[in-house]
Amino acid sequence: MTRPFAAAVCALLSVASMLGPSTPAGAADLPPYMNTIVGTSPGNAADTATRNVLTLNTVMFDLYGDAAKTFTKNILAQHPVILALFSGAGGRMILYRPGEAPLEAPSVPIAYQLMKSVAHSTMALAQVVVPYLNSPADQAWRASMLSYRSRIQSALDGLDLTDMPADWRATNRAILQNNLAFMDASLAKGTISFDDLAAFSAKQRPLLKLNITWAAQTQVGHWMGVLAGWKAQLGGKWEQTYAASNTIYVARQNNVLFSVLAQFFGPDAINNRLMLIETVSFTTTPAEMLESLTRIIADRSVGAVFFGSYHLMDFELMGGDARAAIIAESGKRGMTPFLPPLVPFGSRQWPTLITPGTGPATLADLP
Repeated sequence: MTRPFAAAVCALLSVASMLGPSTPAGAADLPPYMNTIVGTSPGNAADTATRNVLTLNTVMFDLYGDAAKTFTKNILAQHPVILALFSGAGGRMILYRPGEAPLEAPSVPIAYQLMKSVAHSTMALAQVVVPYLNSPADQAWRASMLSYRSRIQSALDGLDLTDMPADWRATNRAILQNNLAFMDASLAKGTISFDDLAAFSAKQRPLLKLNITWAAQTQVGHWMGVLAGWKAQLGGKWEQTYAASNTIYVARQNNVLFSVLAQFFGPDAINNRLMLIETVSFTTTPAEMLESLTRIIADRSVGAVFFGSYHLMDFELMGGDARAAIIAESGKRGMTPFLPPLVPFGSRQWPTLITPGTGPATLADLP
């Protein structure tokens, strides 16, 4: 026996002698210092059985995650994929091509961000003052306004050096000047009234509409050009290309990036090869988008194998049975069911509101 091994055996024997005989012992035989960590809470067989069944659902997500890595590789090896991601710079578009490095498109011209920033400055100013409209004695807004005023003044001072057409720059200058005038008047009066805010908004409204129009033209023109180039580059592979854009609740209607993609993919691709993925934040990562897209495509094959419908799992799996249950439960309670019309699993309907109604639908419809 070598010395290190002999020493280890001796150490184990020493520990064993401290713990007592090797025969099974009850809790009363344990040293006092073990009492704080030894023991399990009393349970029953039914609780254990329930946990064992519920664990299957938890483990499922681990299995999905492992399989998704393989599915993603397989999809990218066979199909081009375009990700159109929302960003404060007018979006990002990335083209994945089988066997090639990802290709990220150039950014939207900086004029888009400049106009958006100026327009947002007016919206932000409203956020500063609105909480205090009915609290004239509360002067807590002054510090925020004075701080923001310096930033707006700095933006105005350097506006002529920014990259945008002269007429666009003139409109942005007027917006910033109006901001300063409103702030100076408010600071001088020491109070903010709704009438003052309404007059300020009426003055800014036509200028903001121009900014929004030009920003939209800049963004759309840029991405239409990018997609036209990519479609020509892919040639016949375009019909095998998948694309996805992300959105939060307020941006799902008339989503710019998705709407631009739809012009090149056509109506038959919507909800098939072209998807709008809802998220809870403005931005998401390409990896997260790929994972979501992979999950959708992979689940379709599973739905086809188990239920005979390729697009079934694009929908809430229990949705149809839950719909019937809602109708039945509503009848029991004397209620009239209120549900959307049934649509086939393979619907190519826009994933946004399309039912016409009354009232304005664009900024141009407003006064």
